[in-house]
Amino acid sequence: MRKEVCIDSNIEGNMQKKACLGIDIGGTSVKLGLFDLEGALLEKWSIPTNRERNGAEIIQDIAASVNRKLYERKLKPERLTGIGAGVPGQVSEDGMVLLAENLGWQNVPLGRELSEQTGLPVRTENDANLAAFGEAWKGSARDCHSMMFVTLGTGIGCGIVVKNQILTGVYGTAGEIGHMHVEDRMPVPCVCGKYGCLEQLASATGLRWMGERALEQTMEPSLLRNEKVSAKTVFEAAGKEDRVAVQIAERFGKYLGKALADCTCLLNPEMIVIGGGVTKGGQIVLDYIEKYYRQYAYEPFGGTKLRLASLGNDAGIYGAARLIMMDKTDTF
Repeated sequence: MRKEVCIDSNIEGNMQKKACLGIDIGGTSVKLGLFDLEGALLEKWSIPTNRERNGAEIIQDIAASVNRKLYERKLKPERLTGIGAGVPGQVSEDGMVLLAENLGWQNVPLGRELSEQTGLPVRTENDANLAAFGEAWKGSARDCHSMMFVTLGTGIGCGIVVKNQILTGVYGTAGEIGHMHVEDRMPVPCVCGKYGCLEQLASATGLRWMGERALEQTMEPSLLRNEKVSAKTVFEAAGKEDRVAVQIAERFGKYLGKALADCTCLLNPEMIVIGGGVTKGGQIVLDYIEKYYRQYAYEPFGGTKLRLASLGNDAGIYGAARLIMMDKTDTF
Protein backbone atom coordinates (compact mmCIF):
# COMPACT_ATOMS: atom_id res chain seq x y z
CA MET A 1 0.00 0.00 0.00
CA ARG A 2 1.28 3.45 -0.92
CA LYS A 3 1.58 6.02 1.85
CA GLU A 4 1.44 9.58 0.59
CA VAL A 5 2.08 12.91 2.28
CA CYS A 6 1.53 16.20 0.48
CA ILE A 7 3.99 18.74 1.90
CA ASP A 8 3.15 21.75 -0.25
CA SER A 9 -0.51 22.77 -0.54
CA ASN A 10 0.33 24.76 -3.69
CA ILE A 11 1.92 21.78 -5.42
CA GLU A 12 0.04 22.31 -8.67
CA GLY A 13 1.40 25.85 -8.92
CA ASN A 14 4.92 24.71 -8.11
CA MET A 15 4.73 22.06 -10.79
CA GLN A 16 5.00 24.79 -13.38
CA LYS A 17 8.66 24.84 -12.31
CA LYS A 18 11.29 22.20 -12.96
CA ALA A 19 11.39 19.34 -10.46
CA CYS A 20 13.22 16.11 -9.66
CA LEU A 21 12.69 12.89 -7.74
CA GLY A 22 14.65 11.48 -4.82
CA ILE A 23 14.29 7.77 -4.06
CA ASP A 24 15.59 5.81 -1.06
CA ILE A 25 15.37 2.04 -1.61
CA GLY A 26 15.24 0.15 1.68
CA GLY A 27 14.78 -3.46 2.61
CA THR A 28 11.22 -2.87 3.88
CA SER A 29 9.98 0.12 1.89
CA VAL A 30 10.96 2.44 -0.93
CA LYS A 31 10.62 6.12 -0.05
CA LEU A 32 10.02 8.60 -2.86
CA GLY A 33 10.06 12.39 -2.80
CA LEU A 34 9.16 15.05 -5.36
CA PHE A 35 11.30 18.20 -5.06
CA ASP A 36 11.53 21.53 -6.79
CA LEU A 37 15.03 22.62 -7.81
CA GLU A 38 15.28 24.99 -4.85
CA GLY A 39 15.20 21.97 -2.55
CA ALA A 40 11.61 22.16 -1.32
CA LEU A 41 10.03 18.77 -0.68
CA LEU A 42 6.67 19.00 -2.44
CA GLU A 43 5.33 15.52 -1.82
CA LYS A 44 6.55 12.22 -0.45
CA TRP A 45 5.18 8.70 -0.48
CA SER A 46 6.34 5.12 -0.08
CA ILE A 47 5.72 1.68 -1.52
CA PRO A 48 6.59 -1.76 -0.09
CA THR A 49 9.86 -3.36 -1.15
CA ASN A 50 9.05 -6.65 -2.84
CA ARG A 51 12.09 -8.83 -2.12
CA GLU A 52 10.62 -12.00 -3.61
CA ARG A 53 12.67 -13.69 -6.33
CA ASN A 54 15.76 -11.70 -5.31
CA GLY A 55 13.99 -8.38 -5.71
CA ALA A 56 13.14 -8.98 -9.37
CA GLU A 57 10.10 -6.67 -9.25
CA ILE A 58 11.57 -3.77 -7.28
CA ILE A 59 12.65 -1.62 -10.23
CA GLN A 60 9.40 -2.25 -12.06
CA ASP A 61 7.42 -1.26 -8.94
CA ILE A 62 9.41 1.95 -8.54
CA ALA A 63 8.99 2.90 -12.18
CA ALA A 64 5.23 2.23 -12.01
CA SER A 65 4.93 4.43 -8.91
CA VAL A 66 6.92 7.25 -10.52
CA ASN A 67 4.94 7.09 -13.75
CA ARG A 68 1.67 7.02 -11.82
CA LYS A 69 2.67 10.12 -9.88
CA LEU A 70 3.63 12.01 -13.02
CA TYR A 71 0.26 11.09 -14.54
CA GLU A 72 -1.66 12.12 -11.40
CA ARG A 73 0.09 15.49 -11.26
CA LYS A 74 -0.12 16.02 -15.02
CA LEU A 75 3.65 16.35 -15.12
CA LYS A 76 5.31 15.97 -18.49
CA PRO A 77 8.70 14.22 -18.39
CA GLU A 78 10.45 17.35 -19.72
CA ARG A 79 9.60 19.11 -16.45
CA LEU A 80 11.65 16.54 -14.54
CA THR A 81 15.43 16.88 -14.48
CA GLY A 82 15.79 13.27 -13.39
CA ILE A 83 15.86 10.75 -10.57
CA GLY A 84 18.41 10.25 -7.82
CA ALA A 85 18.28 6.83 -6.15
CA GLY A 86 19.95 5.43 -3.04
CA VAL A 87 20.61 1.72 -2.54
CA PRO A 88 21.75 -0.21 0.57
CA GLY A 89 24.86 -1.66 -1.02
CA GLN A 90 27.72 -1.23 -3.46
CA VAL A 91 26.93 0.91 -6.51
CA SER A 92 29.23 1.65 -9.44
CA GLU A 93 29.44 5.01 -11.18
CA ASP A 94 27.43 3.72 -14.15
CA GLY A 95 24.44 2.81 -11.97
CA MET A 96 25.18 -0.91 -11.59
CA VAL A 97 24.30 -2.29 -8.15
CA LEU A 98 27.19 -4.64 -7.55
CA LEU A 99 25.80 -6.07 -4.32
CA ALA A 100 22.80 -5.20 -2.13
CA GLU A 101 22.26 -8.21 0.10
CA ASN A 102 19.12 -6.89 1.80
CA LEU A 103 17.44 -6.58 -1.60
CA GLY A 104 18.77 -9.84 -3.04
CA TRP A 105 20.57 -7.88 -5.76
CA GLN A 106 23.89 -8.65 -7.41
CA ASN A 107 25.01 -6.91 -10.61
CA VAL A 108 21.63 -5.26 -11.18
CA PRO A 109 21.66 -2.36 -13.69
CA LEU A 110 19.40 -0.11 -11.64
CA GLY A 111 20.32 3.14 -13.38
CA ARG A 112 19.78 1.83 -16.91
CA GLU A 113 16.58 -0.09 -16.20
CA LEU A 114 14.92 2.67 -14.16
CA SER A 115 15.81 5.21 -16.85
CA GLU A 116 14.40 3.00 -19.60
CA GLN A 117 11.14 2.46 -17.71
CA THR A 118 10.57 6.13 -16.76
CA GLY A 119 12.25 7.99 -19.62
CA LEU A 120 14.22 10.05 -17.11
CA PRO A 121 17.95 10.37 -16.38
CA VAL A 122 18.93 8.39 -13.27
CA ARG A 123 21.90 8.72 -10.92
CA THR A 124 22.56 6.17 -8.19
CA GLU A 125 24.59 6.03 -5.00
CA ASN A 126 24.91 4.13 -1.73
CA ASP A 127 22.07 5.02 0.65
CA ALA A 128 24.28 5.99 3.61
CA ASN A 129 26.24 8.35 1.35
CA LEU A 130 23.01 9.99 0.21
CA ALA A 131 21.72 10.32 3.76
CA ALA A 132 24.96 12.17 4.55
CA PHE A 133 24.46 14.30 1.45
CA GLY A 134 20.94 15.14 2.60
CA GLU A 135 22.03 16.17 6.10
CA ALA A 136 24.88 18.23 4.63
CA TRP A 137 22.47 19.98 2.26
CA LYS A 138 19.31 20.57 4.28
CA GLY A 139 19.88 19.00 7.70
CA SER A 140 22.03 19.44 10.80
CA ALA A 141 25.24 20.01 8.79
CA ARG A 142 23.78 22.41 6.24
CA ASP A 143 26.50 25.03 6.83
CA CYS A 144 29.40 22.54 6.83
CA HIS A 145 31.63 21.77 3.88
CA SER A 146 33.04 18.55 5.39
CA MET A 147 31.13 16.15 7.61
CA MET A 148 30.46 12.55 8.61
CA PHE A 149 26.98 11.14 8.99
CA VAL A 150 26.75 8.00 11.12
CA THR A 151 23.56 5.94 11.17
CA LEU A 152 22.93 3.67 14.14
CA GLY A 153 20.33 1.04 13.34
CA THR A 154 20.45 -2.72 13.00
CA GLY A 155 24.02 -2.12 11.84
CA ILE A 156 26.16 0.99 11.52
CA GLY A 157 26.40 2.97 8.30
CA CYS A 158 28.42 6.06 7.50
CA GLY A 159 28.52 8.61 4.73
CA ILE A 160 31.30 11.18 4.30
CA VAL A 161 31.07 14.54 2.56
CA VAL A 162 34.33 16.38 1.88
CA LYS A 163 34.24 19.87 0.35
CA ASN A 164 30.64 19.29 -0.71
CA GLN A 165 31.41 16.02 -2.52
CA ILE A 166 30.56 12.47 -1.44
CA LEU A 167 33.66 10.42 -0.61
CA THR A 168 32.97 7.03 -2.20
CA GLY A 169 36.28 5.19 -2.33
CA VAL A 170 37.41 2.83 -5.09
CA TYR A 171 34.51 0.38 -4.75
CA GLY A 172 31.92 2.83 -3.46
CA THR A 173 32.21 1.58 0.10
CA ALA A 174 34.14 4.35 1.87
CA GLY A 175 32.74 4.95 5.34
CA GLU A 176 32.16 1.33 6.39
CA ILE A 177 33.04 2.18 9.97
CA GLY A 178 30.66 -0.48 11.27
CA HIS A 179 33.34 -3.03 10.44
CA MET A 180 36.21 -1.29 12.15
CA HIS A 181 37.79 -3.73 14.62
CA VAL A 182 37.27 -2.46 18.18
CA GLU A 183 37.25 -5.54 20.45
CA ASP A 184 39.64 -8.51 20.58
CA ARG A 185 37.58 -10.61 22.98
CA MET A 186 34.31 -10.86 21.06
CA PRO A 187 32.89 -14.40 21.46
CA VAL A 188 30.48 -14.28 18.49
CA PRO A 189 31.06 -13.29 14.85
CA CYS A 190 29.72 -10.24 13.09
CA VAL A 191 27.47 -10.68 10.04
CA CYS A 192 30.60 -10.02 7.96
CA GLY A 193 32.27 -13.09 9.49
CA LYS A 194 34.89 -11.18 11.47
CA TYR A 195 34.96 -10.75 15.26
CA GLY A 196 34.85 -7.54 17.27
CA CYS A 197 33.36 -5.11 14.72
CA LEU A 198 32.04 -1.77 15.92
CA GLU A 199 28.47 -2.55 14.86
CA GLN A 200 28.49 -5.63 17.08
CA LEU A 201 28.71 -3.30 20.09
CA ALA A 202 27.42 0.14 19.13
CA SER A 203 24.37 -0.56 16.95
CA ALA A 204 20.82 -1.35 18.07
CA THR A 205 21.73 -5.02 17.70
CA GLY A 206 24.90 -4.49 19.73
CA LEU A 207 23.09 -2.68 22.53
CA ARG A 208 20.59 -5.52 22.80
CA TRP A 209 23.40 -8.11 22.86
CA MET A 210 25.34 -6.20 25.52
CA GLY A 211 22.18 -5.73 27.57
CA GLU A 212 21.19 -9.39 27.51
CA ARG A 213 24.75 -10.44 28.32
CA ALA A 214 24.97 -7.97 31.22
CA LEU A 215 21.75 -9.30 32.75
CA GLU A 216 23.10 -12.85 32.49
CA GLN A 217 26.33 -11.93 34.23
CA THR A 218 24.88 -10.11 37.24
CA MET A 219 22.02 -10.57 39.67
CA GLU A 220 21.78 -6.83 40.29
CA PRO A 221 18.23 -5.47 40.11
CA SER A 222 17.50 -3.57 36.90
CA LEU A 223 14.54 -2.05 35.10
CA LEU A 224 15.73 -4.00 32.06
CA ARG A 225 14.62 -7.26 33.67
CA ASN A 226 10.99 -6.16 33.36
CA GLU A 227 10.91 -5.71 29.58
CA LYS A 228 12.58 -6.68 26.33
CA VAL A 229 16.10 -5.30 26.09
CA SER A 230 16.53 -2.82 23.24
CA ALA A 231 18.36 0.43 22.51
CA LYS A 232 15.21 2.27 23.57
CA THR A 233 14.84 0.49 26.91
CA VAL A 234 18.57 0.75 27.68
CA PHE A 235 18.62 4.53 27.31
CA GLU A 236 15.28 4.98 29.07
CA ALA A 237 16.62 3.01 32.04
CA ALA A 238 19.97 4.82 31.92
CA GLY A 239 18.06 8.12 32.10
CA LYS A 240 16.57 6.85 35.38
CA GLU A 241 20.09 6.03 36.64
CA ASP A 242 19.60 2.28 36.47
CA ARG A 243 23.12 0.98 37.20
CA VAL A 244 23.09 -1.92 34.74
CA ALA A 245 21.71 0.27 31.95
CA VAL A 246 24.25 3.00 32.69
CA GLN A 247 27.09 0.48 32.40
CA ILE A 248 25.78 -0.66 29.00
CA ALA A 249 25.35 2.93 27.79
CA GLU A 250 28.86 3.80 28.97
CA ARG A 251 30.31 0.85 27.10
CA PHE A 252 28.37 1.82 23.96
CA GLY A 253 29.58 5.41 24.24
CA LYS A 254 33.17 4.36 24.73
CA TYR A 255 33.29 2.09 21.69
CA LEU A 256 31.61 4.59 19.39
CA GLY A 257 33.21 7.73 20.81
CA LYS A 258 36.68 6.25 20.52
CA ALA A 259 36.03 5.00 16.96
CA LEU A 260 34.83 8.43 15.88
CA ALA A 261 37.89 10.03 17.47
CA ASP A 262 40.06 7.71 15.38
CA CYS A 263 38.09 8.64 12.23
CA THR A 264 38.70 12.35 12.77
CA CYS A 265 42.44 11.77 12.68
CA LEU A 266 42.00 10.77 9.04
CA LEU A 267 39.13 12.99 7.92
CA ASN A 268 39.15 16.07 10.18
CA PRO A 269 35.43 16.77 9.59
CA GLU A 270 33.84 19.99 10.74
CA MET A 271 30.87 18.05 12.12
CA ILE A 272 29.78 14.50 12.91
CA VAL A 273 26.03 13.97 12.61
CA ILE A 274 24.49 10.96 14.36
CA GLY A 275 21.20 9.49 13.14
CA GLY A 276 19.32 6.23 12.82
CA GLY A 277 16.88 4.41 15.05
CA VAL A 278 19.13 4.35 18.12
CA THR A 279 19.06 8.15 18.29
CA LYS A 280 15.32 8.10 18.96
CA GLY A 281 16.53 7.92 22.55
CA GLY A 282 17.37 11.61 22.19
CA GLN A 283 20.12 13.77 23.64
CA ILE A 284 21.20 11.17 26.19
CA VAL A 285 22.51 8.98 23.34
CA LEU A 286 24.66 11.80 22.01
CA ASP A 287 25.87 12.66 25.51
CA TYR A 288 27.37 9.19 26.02
CA ILE A 289 29.06 9.29 22.61
CA GLU A 290 30.41 12.80 23.02
CA LYS A 291 31.78 12.10 26.50
CA TYR A 292 34.21 9.53 25.10
CA TYR A 293 34.80 11.32 21.83
CA ARG A 294 36.15 14.32 23.77
CA GLN A 295 38.25 12.01 25.93
CA TYR A 296 39.97 10.27 23.01
CA ALA A 297 40.04 12.91 20.25
CA TYR A 298 43.42 14.30 19.20
CA GLU A 299 43.56 17.82 20.59
CA PRO A 300 43.41 19.72 17.25
CA PHE A 301 40.13 17.92 16.53
CA GLY A 302 38.59 18.57 19.91
CA GLY A 303 36.43 21.30 18.42
CA THR A 304 34.64 18.96 16.01
CA LYS A 305 30.90 19.40 16.52
CA LEU A 306 28.67 16.40 17.24
CA ARG A 307 24.97 16.78 16.43
CA LEU A 308 21.86 14.63 16.18
CA ALA A 309 20.42 14.32 12.67
CA SER A 310 17.42 16.52 11.87
CA LEU A 311 15.94 15.06 8.66
CA GLY A 312 15.02 11.69 10.13
CA ASN A 313 13.92 9.11 7.56
CA ASP A 314 13.81 11.80 4.85
CA ALA A 315 17.59 12.28 4.75
CA GLY A 316 17.98 9.69 1.98
CA ILE A 317 15.43 11.23 -0.39
CA TYR A 318 16.91 14.70 0.16
CA GLY A 319 20.37 13.39 -0.66
CA ALA A 320 19.08 11.50 -3.68
CA ALA A 321 17.37 14.62 -5.02
CA ARG A 322 20.53 16.62 -4.48
CA LEU A 323 22.53 13.99 -6.36
CA ILE A 324 20.53 14.54 -9.54
CA MET A 325 20.59 18.31 -9.03
CA MET A 326 24.39 18.23 -8.91
CA ASP A 327 24.30 17.52 -12.65
CA LYS A 328 23.07 21.10 -13.01
CA THR A 329 25.09 22.85 -10.32
CA ASP A 330 28.56 22.34 -8.90
CA THR A 331 28.18 23.21 -5.21
CA PHE A 332 25.64 23.34 -2.44
